[in-house]
Amino acid sequence: MSLNINHRTTARSFDFITFFLIIILAACGLLFVFSATHTIEKPFSHFFIKQFFGIITGILIYFLCLIPDYRNLIRWGYVVYFGVITLLIFTLIKGSIGMGGRRWINLIFFKFQPSELAKCILPAYMINCLYMQKKTIINSFGLFIPLLTMLTASFILILKQPDLGTALIVLFSGLILCWFAGLNKKFFLYAIIATVVMAPLIWSFVLRDYQKNRIIVFCGQGNHQKEGYQIEQAHIAIGSGGLWGKGLFNGTQNKLRFLPESRTDFIFAVLCEEWGLMGALAILLCYILLFFRSFLLIRQVKDPYAQLFALGLLLHIILATIINISMVLGIMPIVGIPLPLMSYGLSNLWITFACLGGFQNVMLRSR
Repeated sequence: MSLNINHRTTARSFDFITFFLIIILAACGLLFVFSATHTIEKPFSHFFIKQFFGIITGILIYFLCLIPDYRNLIRWGYVVYFGVITLLIFTLIKGSIGMGGRRWINLIFFKFQPSELAKCILPAYMINCLYMQKKTIINSFGLFIPLLTMLTASFILILKQPDLGTALIVLFSGLILCWFAGLNKKFFLYAIIATVVMAPLIWSFVLRDYQKNRIIVFCGQGNHQKEGYQIEQAHIAIGSGGLWGKGLFNGTQNKLRFLPESRTDFIFAVLCEEWGLMGALAILLCYILLFFRSFLLIRQVKDPYAQLFALGLLLHIILATIINISMVLGIMPIVGIPLPLMSYGLSNLWITFACLGGFQNVMLRSR
């Protein structure tokens, strides 16, 4: 059933606080992509231009996601997710190869990553499945079998690309959503025990050599001129920034190209070097305010399915933020996960804006 809202209601219900926080983070991300790719010969790199285009179109996507009723998004999302699975299979067969993986589909003007689409559409698929059961709290494990089957298939297809970071984001966001939907907590206990028992097999037959090396480096071993080079340079960049940083465009690890993937996965290290501890804390505060404000809004939603859908749209963004910053700081092993709204990458940027727009859509119609 659709719920119509007039322009006055929209203006009153639209949460400008979360929107402005999103714009601040995206603008800061664009600034540091510019710093990470700027050269005297070519001040405005094609990475900066594409990121600027991505933000402008991302804002458009954000507002387009406000137009349909979120209930229609859930209904259509259920069907679309089967298309996402098809795209993931197609990517493994005919996808574009880059950075050691087959993760992209070449669309002439840019490359699109279908695994990013999975993060956005999965909540709609899951909530639709739960809604069809017509229960507020789901207690039967059998009702979750279709969800867990699709979640497992998504995880395996993304893992095979290989893209362990995104695969884990999809898996954990789906499992967390199942937790809040009422899946028996014994399932999670058994899953943890099974994972621990199967750890040797996972290490031997699932993880690739470079993934094993990242874990070895995280544990303090490995060659710091090879496997440990990336995280060592990130730590040098972070430490050399001090309290106030070296100043915009003055980061030596960044400008002298010592820091690998500075525009993507390690954009936070660029921020720490050039803006220092205080700049990093300011950006962290923006993320905390965005997520805290979002949770407060979710608590005001009375429909449990709308609550779960809004939460599902946020979960992968929260997990990616925590994991990215943790890996740059050396708290977690390195995985290929960009920092939402700040790292360079059109697919991730558009999907993040779409999910945040979908979240705002739920808030407009459910509070």
